[in-house]
Amino acid sequence: MTIIWQTTHPIMKPIKNAWQMKAMDANRYATKKTIAQGMLDIALLTANASQLKYILQVGEQHQFYKLMLILISLSIVLQVAAGVLLVIQSLINMHNPKDRSLGFKINHFVDVFIYLSVFCDIMKMNFGIDPAVPHSSDDAEPLKP
Repeated sequence: MTIIWQTTHPIMKPIKNAWQMKAMDANRYATKKTIAQGMLDIALLTANASQLKYILQVGEQHQFYKLMLILISLSIVLQVAAGVLLVIQSLINMHNPKDRSLGFKINHFVDVFIYLSVFCDIMKMNFGIDPAVPHSSDDAEPLKP
């Protein structure tokens, strides 16, 4: 049996099995997953802010102006609320059974907020924000088949 020395830790430990060296560290995976998820949330919030800016610039000319304004605003509010609840949840001591129950309740609210936010985003994409598509105006000619 060959002994492999682990050099990433200040104290050298012999690893008796090469499989142990390749084993996945669950904490490291969870940390990377959380960071990636946070970056995706920021990207979605940024996209919603950009769409809100566009819809406010176009104004009432957009066919679904009020609906889009409501859906985008609701999505942003739900995302911010879920983020605040996640910060509160991170401050809760999950080792205490009473606090654990509160943490689970907060987690359920976060799930609902995220679900509703995704629903708003899906609905908003169905009604479309596409600046390449001309909106109806007096000087635009309808397409002829």
